[in-house]
Amino acid sequence: MSEPALLAEQGGGILTLTLNRPDKRNALSAAMVDGLHAALDRADLDAGVAVVVLRGAGADFCAGADLAELLLSADRSPAENEQDALRLGTVFGKIRNLPKPVLAVVRGRALAGGAGLASACDIVLASDTARFGYPEIQRGFVPAMVMTILRRMAGERAAFELVATGRTVDAAEALRLGLVSRVAPDATLDAMAAETAGGLASAGATAMALTKRLFYELDGLGFDEGIALGARINAAARATPEFRDALRSFLKK
Repeated sequence: MSEPALLAEQGGGILTLTLNRPDKRNALSAAMVDGLHAALDRADLDAGVAVVVLRGAGADFCAGADLAELLLSADRSPAENEQDALRLGTVFGKIRNLPKPVLAVVRGRALAGGAGLASACDIVLASDTARFGYPEIQRGFVPAMVMTILRRMAGERAAFELVATGRTVDAAEALRLGLVSRVAPDATLDAMAAETAGGLASAGATAMALTKRLFYELDGLGFDEGIALGARINAAARATPEFRDALRSFLKK
C-alpha cells in the first residue's frame, strides 16, 4: 500500500503537513492538492490547531505541478482545465483566509506551483541552500495563478523578470526580493522553524486571527480606508476576553 501524498502530524497546537512524494520532488498531484484542501479545512475547524507548518519530504520542498498529470490535461476542455487550475488556486486562498498563521519550511527546490505554494504562506523560512523559481515559460506554460502572489511580494519589475526568464534564485536573493521571511543554515533550519512555530502557537488565538485578517484586508485600500479598518479591528480586539485577561495579567507583574 502506497503512502499518502500528504502527511499530517499534530502536537502542541502545531499541525505539520508534509508533502510526501520525495521521489517526484513532491510534485503537486491531484491527490496532494485534495489533501491540502482537507487539511486546511480541518485546521480551520480544530481549536487545537494554532499554527500550520508546511514542508516537503526529502531533499526538495516542491517542484511544482505533476507534469504527467499536466500533459494529460491538454486533451480536456478549457472549462475542465480552468476548474482543475482553480483547485490549486483555492488552496492559496484558503491559506490566506485561514485565521491561523501558516509557516512554510523550505529546503531544496521550490519551483513553479511549489514556489507559489510557499509564497502563499504567511511566513517562509528557507535553508541557505534553497532555490526558488517560476520556470513555466521554459515549458511552454504560464505561471498564471502564482503571479497574483509574486507581484505583491517582489513588485512588478522583479516579478516580471522572474516569470519571463524562468530563472531560479538562491535563498539570499529570494530574501532580498521578499519571497522568504528568514534564511538559516540547513543544519539549524528545523530549530528555527520549531522556535518560530512555538512562538506563534503561544500567541492569543483571537488576536492572531484579527491580525492576519487586517493584514490581508489592507490590500488595495487607500491610507484613510486602512486607518479606518484598523480602528474597527482595534475596537473589536478590545472587546475580547482574551484582551482583558492578557492585559490584567501583564499589569499584575
